Amino acid sequence: MAGQQFQYDDSGNTFFYFLTSFVGLIVIPATYYLWPRDQNAEQLRLKSLRRVHGRCLWYRLRLMKSQQSIVPTLKKAALLFGWVVFLLLAYKVSKLDREYQEYNPYEVLHLDPGATTSEIKKQYHLLSKKFHPDKGGDEAAFMMITKAYAALTNEQTKKNWELYGDPDGPRATNFGIALPAWIVDQKNSMLVLLVYGLAFMVILPVVVGTWWYRSIRYSGDQILINTTQLFMHFMYKTPNMNMKRLAMVLTAAFEFDPRSNKEATIRPTDNIEVPQLIRELGNINVKKKEPPFCYPYSLKARVLVLAHLSRMEISEDLEEDQRFAVRKSPALLQEMVNVGCQLTMMANSRGGFHAPRLVSIENCMKLTQMIVQGLQETKSPLLQLPHFDEEHLRYCVSKKYKVRSLQDLVSLKDSERRSMLRFLVEEKYDEVISVLGSFPHIAMETKLQVLDDEDSNNITAGSIVTVTVTLTRKRMAEVFEKEQDGSPCPGEEGANTEEGADASKAKTKVWQNNKKQATKKSKKKKLTKKKAPAAAATVAAAAAAAATAAAVAAVAAAATTTAPASSKTKQANGSVAGGDAVAVPKEDDEEGSDKGSESDEAEANKDSPSERDEESDKQSDTEVDEIAGDDEEEWEALQQSIQRREKALLETKSKVTHPVYSLYYPDEKQEWWWLYIADRRDQALVSMPYHVCTLKDTEEVELKFPAPSKTGNYQYSVILRSDSYLGLDQIKPLKLEVHEAKAVLDNHPQWDIPETEEEDEEQEDSDGIEESEDDDEDND
Repeated sequence: MAGQQFQYDDSGNTFFYFLTSFVGLIVIPATYYLWPRDQNAEQLRLKSLRRVHGRCLWYRLRLMKSQQSIVPTLKKAALLFGWVVFLLLAYKVSKLDREYQEYNPYEVLHLDPGATTSEIKKQYHLLSKKFHPDKGGDEAAFMMITKAYAALTNEQTKKNWELYGDPDGPRATNFGIALPAWIVDQKNSMLVLLVYGLAFMVILPVVVGTWWYRSIRYSGDQILINTTQLFMHFMYKTPNMNMKRLAMVLTAAFEFDPRSNKEATIRPTDNIEVPQLIRELGNINVKKKEPPFCYPYSLKARVLVLAHLSRMEISEDLEEDQRFAVRKSPALLQEMVNVGCQLTMMANSRGGFHAPRLVSIENCMKLTQMIVQGLQETKSPLLQLPHFDEEHLRYCVSKKYKVRSLQDLVSLKDSERRSMLRFLVEEKYDEVISVLGSFPHIAMETKLQVLDDEDSNNITAGSIVTVTVTLTRKRMAEVFEKEQDGSPCPGEEGANTEEGADASKAKTKVWQNNKKQATKKSKKKKLTKKKAPAAAATVAAAAAAAATAAAVAAVAAAATTTAPASSKTKQANGSVAGGDAVAVPKEDDEEGSDKGSESDEAEANKDSPSERDEESDKQSDTEVDEIAGDDEEEWEALQQSIQRREKALLETKSKVTHPVYSLYYPDEKQEWWWLYIADRRDQALVSMPYHVCTLKDTEEVELKFPAPSKTGNYQYSVILRSDSYLGLDQIKPLKLEVHEAKAVLDNHPQWDIPETEEEDEEQEDSDGIEESEDDDEDND
């Protein structure tokens, strides 16, 4: 009778199958994810960046790391060892004998399938003579031959073989457990229990507990929860935070405390070197006893960050700690911006406390720029360029050039720029131009609308306003290439001096628009104030001339009472022109008379009522078509915006944009930006800052905020700030005109049901009830 039997693997064959599968499940995915990528590609990428970023600290550290690191070699060795083990196991499994082989009596008798009974008997007699035990043959072989002969000649055994594959009928199914028998042997029971207990009761709980304890200490941005609470406490306590206070709060983060972060270190030499730096730096509030600012780790981190901003030279041990502090600072400052936004939202929704001022959040952004570039707030943005020192700035800020920003340097002509930077040799000058050309130039376009509304351009009180900002990133090199192309040719300068002067006045740089518009407005105001008396005089003279013209026109009208209306107007115009001593050409009079006659004929022809009706119908049709066209355009725009949102939700963009040129930052950093709307008069955020991390060429960002509850005109600012460069921030004015919200209709025409329809529905219901009653009576 068939059954099931479970037994351990005494021979070890099943265990090798299991072991081969297990090793393959580990080695194959590990090779895909852990095999070091092509080092040549990274070397080629670094080689392409060498011309611009060759002097950057992060570039030099990356080259040293790639040359000294042995981690890729160790990974390759471990993975290759795993593949060797896997291949050896696979070879071992391929050489194992199969335990189960299908029984075939024809093979035992050395016959072809389908042999006749006579052939089977003949072959049986031949083999039995050869393997019979009485004649010195093999007894086991003889038993196999006898069993095969019976399976092919006996009807019952042949039927069992055809159905179950065995002449004896169905047999028990054996299941082998892929574990060797010595594991369950009583002699080894204590050792096995000890291994199981150590693996599942000690090692596994310790690993899971350690991972869980570490994960709950960090937020989603890998910032310690205690640090976030610290930032929230001090931003709540000090809504208006200056740069000095901000640096103290930043360096008080628990990431710099060795008790909370093992990467932070306190060295015995800190007691000697840190006080020396404090004396060199000067006023850094050493005597402040407010915790945690007075703790040693906070004081050390503050000194190292301030020394980085001052570009001071320090010892090798402190330099390693300084790189750690500088590397951590941008992420911590981003967390401070997030905390400031959270407090602002809480203050706007709940009230009861003061939200952080706009200057506090903007100081966090500015400090990020300063740390990435290693510059203080008061220093010139030109110091971000290579080979620029404080002593060289006097050539730039002279009265001849007045270059104080990167944009001013770009706007200069090549000859003027080379003359100003004459302190640089040709090789260094080319490097400065290459670096300056790699800096970003952002074109910002804004569009104001109210989505999901009938009139998207009408902003009502309390509505959700959407500002769509389109950012286009170009290199500075493209900017001054355009300016070189737009400059006049040398041969044409003499012939078109006036046109060239007008064109040079009309051409303004993108970053100078706001300044020049403001200066033009101020000049216009001054001119209007100066010309006020002259304007009054001209107004008086114009009034007198109008009075005399009216008198002359009245006389002419009295003299020619029989003339038509058109001639009256002509004479009046002629008298006014004559009174003003302005000569009117005869051709103009003739043209005027022709136009007047044509207009008279047209008016005469329009007297028929049928033509008037036709024209009115045409006008109404054109108006309907225009309205329909506008609706279709709005519908298409709405569908496109919905598709863009869905695509943005599903699409995952890379945060690798463009490497930042930074002489003193220890890591490779990508260009990221903050975009937000603010009310600079009230020093408040209007929309929360959006961290743009995917701006490679073009990016479209939607900023949403509720419109003010009171009607009127509001002046906001759309602000774009870099988190890496100084002097590249942009501020664009945003005017908001808020109207009164439309009244909600209590009785919408959609719900107005005529009384006749209600009566018809009631009549149908009553007829249906009567018919059902009649049917019931018939059934009874």
